[in-house]
Amino acid sequence: MKNIVVLISGSGSNLQALIDACASSDIPDARISLVISNRKAAFGLVRAQSATPPIPTDYLALAPFLKGPEIATDDGSTRPRTRADYDLQVARMVVQHGRPDLIVLAGWMHILSPEFLDVLEGKTAVPPPIQPAPETSASTTATPARISPKIPIINLHPALPGAFDGANAIQRAYDAFQAGEINKTGIMVHYVVQEVDRGEPIVVKEIEIKKGEELKELEARIHQVEHVAIVEATKKVLEGIS
Repeated sequence: MKNIVVLISGSGSNLQALIDACASSDIPDARISLVISNRKAAFGLVRAQSATPPIPTDYLALAPFLKGPEIATDDGSTRPRTRADYDLQVARMVVQHGRPDLIVLAGWMHILSPEFLDVLEGKTAVPPPIQPAPETSASTTATPARISPKIPIINLHPALPGAFDGANAIQRAYDAFQAGEINKTGIMVHYVVQEVDRGEPIVVKEIEIKKGEELKELEARIHQVEHVAIVEATKKVLEGIS
């Protein structure tokens, strides 16, 4: 049984697609071992907790984390917390509580720093906790010094490869269609690398933009395709993991 850790920020409709696929064996021999959100009110946490059996959840928001106690340094002084510290804390939560074979970003609205990626690629050691981790029903185990082999990270992005990288991709594609620049958009699931939305595509699906449709109609059609693509990509990556 392979473990999937899912990172979310919002409603979790793509998370629900993964929950359903694992339950129905559309993604065989796999389970979601942990869901982490960077928003306390994310409905995806409710989806995970309402699953059968319930999926362990964890939560860590950036702004409160940065306001926490300063971090001790080797010379005995202290320093303010940084965004890299936050990402390292998330990496520790992922590894210690989720013990993943695969990490899926399903609407995680933060760009992961090189520090996070280096931990999951085994380049740097898994960091110790900066503060006690939020309570979770997931079991805790000793944190390994380094990850080996590297844990793949995949991300769902609502645009075709090389088009509309970053935030607000659907709005930007819709505006480009209105300007006569494109006649289609799409979605991709890709491996996560340091360059935003530039990792190797795993699944790509084109979506026609229909003349006269409103932005919300395009968004709804894109989300329907996302639910299929994220399951296909997750299954494909897991099949390649020995």
